[in-house]
Amino acid sequence: MALPAAELDTVRMALEAALLSATEPLSVAELRRMFVPDIGHEVVQRLLAELQEKWAQGSVQLLRLASGWRFQTAPALQRHIERLRETRPPRYSRAVLETLAIIVYRQPVTRGDIEEIRGVAVSSQIIKVLENRGWIDAVGHRDTPGRPALYATTKKLLDDLGLRSLSELPPLSELEGVIDLVDTAQAQAAETAGDAEPASPDAEIPPGTPSAAEGGDGATDGPEGARPAAA
Repeated sequence: MALPAAELDTVRMALEAALLSATEPLSVAELRRMFVPDIGHEVVQRLLAELQEKWAQGSVQLLRLASGWRFQTAPALQRHIERLRETRPPRYSRAVLETLAIIVYRQPVTRGDIEEIRGVAVSSQIIKVLENRGWIDAVGHRDTPGRPALYATTKKLLDDLGLRSLSELPPLSELEGVIDLVDTAQAQAAETAGDAEPASPDAEIPPGTPSAAEGGDGATDGPEGARPAAA
């Protein structure tokens, strides 16, 4: 759809205003709803690309993420902005980050798969931390006895990491890369202002400890946040 230059300027400013005021990424489909009649996908995409170039060297930048477009602080300035926060972001334990990395690279996986790779039982609290953060979700059940849940990552994880797709993550041979990426993205304030309390215990449980990882009845390893007793 061809638009006069003056109207294109208005549309561009409307897109800019919507994205600057949004608290979550906005998709092209959502942005198109602002305009009647519809100006089309290609026009919106072209104007978004122009805005991205316009803000490329600014204090905030326009990024295309997994679930849409969003303005965010330039990485070089993020550590200064974090000091304004009244509460520190949670600093996740190594066990949580390793579990997340396994799900990222091997998805969909069951808790049993994760335990086999890590060599330790996976606490139900670790899975709950990742689900509550919106980073993983149960996407189905494996057709084996007990029908264990299959876990995969969400678009929110990619949005929080500033990525468009899983293909932008480090290769599997660089497993430490995704752990460091998550740790940096979620704990910058803790690093600049002092260590924060982990969001969950490490829950390093020796192999062979009884676990409900392959259970299909929603059983957990024990009380919320508690470690099951070692065998």
